[in-house]
Parts: sequence; C-alpha cells; structure tokens
Amino acid sequence: MKVKKYIAPSMAEAMKQIRAELGSDAVILNSREVQSGGFLGLFKKRTIEVIAAADQQGSSQQKTITKTKTSAAPNLNRNLQMENVINVNSDNQKPSEDIMKEINELKSQLKAMSASNSEIGPVYPEHLKLMQKLLKEQDIHETIQNKILTLLLEKWYVNGAKASINEVYSWLEKYMADQLTEIPFGGISFKKKYINVVGPTGVGKTTTLAKIAAECVINHKKTVAFITTDTYRIAAIDQLKTYAKILNVPMEVCYTIDDFKKAANQFNDYDLVLIDTAGRNFRNKQYVEDLKQVIDFDHDMETYLVLSLTSKQRDMEDIYEQFSIIEIDKFIFTKADETSSYGAMYNLITKYNKGVAYMTNGQNVPDDMIEVKPSTIAKTIIGVE
Repeated sequence: MKVKKYIAPSMAEAMKQIRAELGSDAVILNSREVQSGGFLGLFKKRTIEVIAAADQQGSSQQKTITKTKTSAAPNLNRNLQMENVINVNSDNQKPSEDIMKEINELKSQLKAMSASNSEIGPVYPEHLKLMQKLLKEQDIHETIQNKILTLLLEKWYVNGAKASINEVYSWLEKYMADQLTEIPFGGISFKKKYINVVGPTGVGKTTTLAKIAAECVINHKKTVAFITTDTYRIAAIDQLKTYAKILNVPMEVCYTIDDFKKAANQFNDYDLVLIDTAGRNFRNKQYVEDLKQVIDFDHDMETYLVLSLTSKQRDMEDIYEQFSIIEIDKFIFTKADETSSYGAMYNLITKYNKGVAYMTNGQNVPDDMIEVKPSTIAKTIIGVE
C-alpha cells in the first residue's frame, strides 16, 4: 500500500493530484483545512491537506488483467490496516471514529464492486450518492454531473465530512444555479419593441404568446399588438384572434415581408408588438428560410425559441441547430407540468450558452407561466418548490 499526504489550494486540486499519482482507486483517509504563512497572524494562506492511500499491488494486478483481457475480476481488497492509518496522520493522533467508519464503508463498497465485477468509478459518501442518483435520473449530462459532484465532494470534506441531507441539497441547488449566473435570464426587458416566438409544431407558441401579452397588458400596463405569420393553419389565426379580443389588442395577419413592414408601421405607436409564427416540421430547413422571407429580423427584434420539455434532448438540439440561422436570444420551455425530467433544459442552456425567458406549466392564460432565473432552473431539477 502507498500512503501519501497532499497539500493543495482546494480539494478539487488535491483530488486531481491524487488521481494523477495514485489512480482513481485511491481512498481519502483524512482531510483538513490548513492555514500557513502570513504576517503577524494576518494574510494567512488557506490550503487543504489530504491523506490518501492506494493499493499498489492491486492496481498493478488490475493493469495486468486489463492488458491480457482475462475475465477474472481485479483484486480490489484495500487491506487497510488500522496501524497504517494511524502512522500516516501528520499529528500522530488517531483518526476519529467517524473517519474510520467511513474508511470501512469504502472498503465494503469496493469489495462489493469487485464481487460483482462492475466497473469502478468514484466512490461518494451516502448523501452525495443521493445527489449523483438525482442528477442521473434527471438526465444531466455526465460531464456536468462530474463537475458538480467534484464541487460537492470538496465542500463535504471542507465541512469535516459531515452535513445533513438538507444541507447537501442546498449545496447542490447553489452550485447548479452558480453555473448559470453568467448567462442572461429573465423575461421581456422592453428594450426591444418586437418579440418573436419560433419553434416546431405543437409546442404551444400561440398560447405562450398570449400569456406574455396578458402579462405585459395587465401587470406592466403596456400597449400591445399582435402580428401572426402562421397562415398555414386557420385555427391558429382564430385562436390568436380570440386572445386579441379578450385582451382588447389589435392583430394583423402577414403573408409577405411587405405585409410585415406595413403592420409594423401601423403599430408604430405601440409599446410592444408580439409576433406568432407557423409551427412546421423542424427538420425542413426551408421552413426557417421561409421565416426570413416574411419577418424582418433586423427590425428592433428579440427572438425566443420555444421548446417542449416533453421532447427528447436530441430533438431539441436538432431544432436549435435548424433555427440557429436566425439570432436566438433566449429559450422558452413549455409543458413543464407534463414531465418529471428537466435535465435536458439544463444541458441545452450550458451547451449553447443561452438563458431562459419563461417556463410554462399549464394552459391557463395568463397564470401558468413563470419568469425564469438560474435558481428557478436549479429548484425545478432538484424538486424544490
């Protein structure tokens, strides 16, 4: 067995050094925060001291087995003896009962993994394993999972390897929200006059546009007008006319770019013009090209891509790629009430660096719509009200 002490500026950096030297099978025996340097007791530098161990014989044997492609499971018995743990303590003090209990639990887990001949990955404390399970069930991308779990593990050991499950949930919520803070979120800012919603068929664009209009009219006291280019479905025009009548706002139907310019001129004195578009097969690139023939996207406009949370992530990515020939400012995610999996939403935000304006969770106008912040996304995924 090889036992070594590491000193690093953070737990994440210490773990990186440990994995590089001892491998992913290494076990953390103890960790503590250390302050060094400074002047007259001030300006001390904070570092993390970690003691880790790895069974070199077991690791060597595992490499040999992999090379020869035999079916025998590698010997993962750590042979962690109490005297070895005591000797590596830098202060010559016995580790606490909690630390020893955790070491024994890790040994048991590794033995069980060896017996089942399963692939070895990081071994987390019980509370963190619950977080790992939650992220996996929510279909959070593996790279994002690993990043968040590394932060949680560092926090866990800095906190003395103990915390309540509620505390760990709070850490997870904070870290997930923190990853999104540099991305613009939130609803209409009224910096642009024209708000355009695009997306595939069946995602609820027209209903969502009506909710936005109701919010602007009722809550913000703005003058609003509708333009629709959805001339492929008579029902869609009738639906928007109904909302326009209820809200007492004007509406124009546009078939060409000239129609759009005339309507824009007609609504010149309005605070906001909301534009509804046809929902057609997103795999047909010509559909997106057709939009540019009817709508003047350079005309003081903000565009939201509407996606349904009941869709597969792969389909959402394909939709984004098709619509990326026009400038997409933010997402709107619909049908949050029709699914229990929200990880795709988080994955898309981080992949395309695009924030979210609104999330809808029902058909009621204008009630079932939420203006979104990074904390909203984190709470929705974790299941916190």
